[in-house]
Amino acid sequence: MIRTTGILADRAIAALFDTGRLVTERPLDSDQIQPASLDLRLGTKAFRVRASFMPGPNSLVSDKLDRLKLHVVDLSQGAVLETGCVYIVPLMERLDLPADMSASANPKSSTGRLDIFTRVITDYAQEFDKIPAGYSGPLYLEISPRTFPIVVRQGSRLSQIRFRIGNALLGEPELLKLHNDETLVASQQPNVSGGGIALSIDLAGDGQGLIGYRGKHHTAVVDVDKKAQHDIFDFWEPLYSRGRNELILDPDEFYILVSREAVHVPPLYAAEMTPFDPLVGEFRVHYAGFFDPGFGHEAAGGRGSRAVLEVRSHEVPFILEDAQIVGRLVYEHMLDAPEGLYGSGLGSNYQAQGLKLSKHFRS
Repeated sequence: MIRTTGILADRAIAALFDTGRLVTERPLDSDQIQPASLDLRLGTKAFRVRASFMPGPNSLVSDKLDRLKLHVVDLSQGAVLETGCVYIVPLMERLDLPADMSASANPKSSTGRLDIFTRVITDYAQEFDKIPAGYSGPLYLEISPRTFPIVVRQGSRLSQIRFRIGNALLGEPELLKLHNDETLVASQQPNVSGGGIALSIDLAGDGQGLIGYRGKHHTAVVDVDKKAQHDIFDFWEPLYSRGRNELILDPDEFYILVSREAVHVPPLYAAEMTPFDPLVGEFRVHYAGFFDPGFGHEAAGGRGSRAVLEVRSHEVPFILEDAQIVGRLVYEHMLDAPEGLYGSGLGSNYQAQGLKLSKHFRS
């Protein structure tokens, strides 16, 4: 059966460049196209602005920047973006989408694990991270480091974009059937509702009782383009179970935790975690929600892959307990099978992961 709706795979994304639907200022990086997404690259300037904003249906982003910018940061040689500040960066890639194709964006996994809040903005936007069908114009990235100051430069990749034709979401009956056939989450009694399949939190810990990490304040900078450059303990406080298998989330603190269940995304599907579900508590889980085809897939070296969760409480302390539901995965059909799957063959950083910090820290 040939699908007419679905998420575009790597080969189709490459074809968007060939047909002029995607345009970039310089040649693509060799690993920029992923199995079901494209990494987006920062341009040469960052505009520090007074506050985040939505362009609205009658405004260009550039017009709002003229009014709201405080100063311009040159990224050509690298620059520090400070915590608590909001920056808008024009991206190298721009779109000229067909009338039947829309897109959505999300932070990359490493971006979320550094507590860097990012959102893609378009001209005339009324939603962040949503690009309507037929959009033609530039892309901008809002960046707000929350815990660590960061070093970025022209070409740094903090966000990713997915392209889709039509509505490709699996309904609950279809999702439950796929789980029965492929085991999407390693749970004997899967909780399927709200259009997604539930994930719960692991607060029992590993063999040493480690359950997660809490970000430290007033640290050195993290260079987003360099792997294994930093000592974990300069930036993170390890958290251990003390027999109660619970954790009190303090407001305005940032936590890295892990799901209790292993996650599986079969090759003909893509998944996304809903970032916040008000039905399960006053906290936000997982800014970086894309799971590519092949994540957790045994043939791609991913058996046992769990979802690393970026967690913040809102306004009040909140007690998390082991096995508590913290979010849901929604699945979508791929339009075609990708040429490459997420995993060791592509040098993916987080295949077969358990509790794991971003690639920037030495294990």
